[in-house]
Amino acid sequence: MADPATGRMWCSIPERFQLHIAMLALQFGYAGFHVVSRAALNMGISKIVFPVYRNILALLLLLPFAYFLEKKERPPLTLSLVVQFFLLAVVGIEQVRLNRKDGISKVLGTILCVVGASVITLYKGPTIYSPTPPSQRVNSPIPLSFGDASGKNWTLGCIFLIGHCLSWAGWLVLQSPILKKYPARLSFTSYQCFFGVLQFLVIAAFLERDPQAWLIHSGGELLSVFYAGVVASGIAFAVQIWCIDRGGPVFVAVYQPVQTLVVAIMASLALGEEFYLGGIIGAVLIITGLYFVLWGKNEERKFAAATQKAAIPSPADHSNNHAPSHIKSSLAQPLLPQSTENV
Repeated sequence: MADPATGRMWCSIPERFQLHIAMLALQFGYAGFHVVSRAALNMGISKIVFPVYRNILALLLLLPFAYFLEKKERPPLTLSLVVQFFLLAVVGIEQVRLNRKDGISKVLGTILCVVGASVITLYKGPTIYSPTPPSQRVNSPIPLSFGDASGKNWTLGCIFLIGHCLSWAGWLVLQSPILKKYPARLSFTSYQCFFGVLQFLVIAAFLERDPQAWLIHSGGELLSVFYAGVVASGIAFAVQIWCIDRGGPVFVAVYQPVQTLVVAIMASLALGEEFYLGGIIGAVLIITGLYFVLWGKNEERKFAAATQKAAIPSPADHSNNHAPSHIKSSLAQPLLPQSTENV
């Protein structure tokens, strides 16, 4: 059972800081998923079976909470919402005002984050850190297959990565307008996992015909599937959709390059991969870009608050607005009071 004092302490933290803490934790969770997935795939688990089990575990985790906690606030499910859950068509975008410094800062920060992530992905440079010298890796406790670079196709990987980024961006942007129609966040996430299971089962019916591929052969594979389903899908999706609802899709997306940096560090430590100069350069660009975006969002919030405050008339202005009519009505009255005899 959770400590009540811990809950009160978390609630006392301002929401904007809660969002930042949640997004940083989310990036570490997703980074761990990438490293664990790499290990599982190198162990031999099927690329089709792995996401099926991942979505099934996430659905089993979220379904009880969604059913009992959101029973009263869950809107009725319509055909239109079902189609949006299944397709998540692109319908939203972030407003950026380039005539203000906050808008320029957000654009510049986003560009720096994208460039930083691209540098980490596309540029290696000289080796900065090597966990284990090549001559000693034979006796290393880290399996060679975890960090083995053989069989990699750099060009094909970059093409897949671009497709992943585009689909991920569309997915983030799409969740914000759908949440306005369907505010039950846990139920919304459960529906996504359910349709994910259906889609991957259809794909598996055509691409994965080997019954042995559906078996878990080792504890490492079981741990990878459990982490992917519970942490990287169930918990991560629930936290992410809360952040999208409170902070917007761009706020969530701007933290994505941090994930690239964390993956590079974790892969170096856990999988024995080398860390290159491109990782350092990319890290500096990502952190700088993140600062620019968050500063721009903060200035945008201040500007919106000042505009809203200026639009609300103060009590002094309210009394001044009535002052002329009061004076006018006073002048219109006779200087001497009328006699009450005529009443």
